[in-house]
Amino acid sequence: MTDIAIGDTLPDIAMTAVDGSELRPADYAGSPWVLYFYPKDDTPGCTKEAQAFSANKAEFDALGVKILGVSKDPPKKHQKFIDKYDLTIDLASDEETAMAEAIGVWVEKNMYGRKYMGLERSTFLIDAAGKVAHIWRKVKVKEHEQAVLQAAKELVG
Repeated sequence: MTDIAIGDTLPDIAMTAVDGSELRPADYAGSPWVLYFYPKDDTPGCTKEAQAFSANKAEFDALGVKILGVSKDPPKKHQKFIDKYDLTIDLASDEETAMAEAIGVWVEKNMYGRKYMGLERSTFLIDAAGKVAHIWRKVKVKEHEQAVLQAAKELVG
């Protein structure tokens, strides 16, 4: 496991789209994009985060910035999550945690004294050249999408 830093390029590791196709960071080359990791579909914080990004998708679209949310959940569970909450952003699965481990967001967590491995809620803004432009770690959901939108506006100019 390694932490990715500003200026780094994401590893070109495949994730799985809702339709079962393969998604890689290279697929986003040429335009800025947001890659955010969240622990689990259909939980309160993760739902609020996905809804907030969906509610602001038109503003991201106007900037030419795509959004991809990633969790360990399988594609079918993502589709149910999308359908249940009318989400408009793209979701992908990292079931084997290959991408999460490669960029340092598969971490040890501690809840009620129990230690376990899980996804750290984190967001990465990637520029059109494929370089990490901004990183948010240990994200608090409230108004997070606004901070990401503001950074995207500054990135795009």
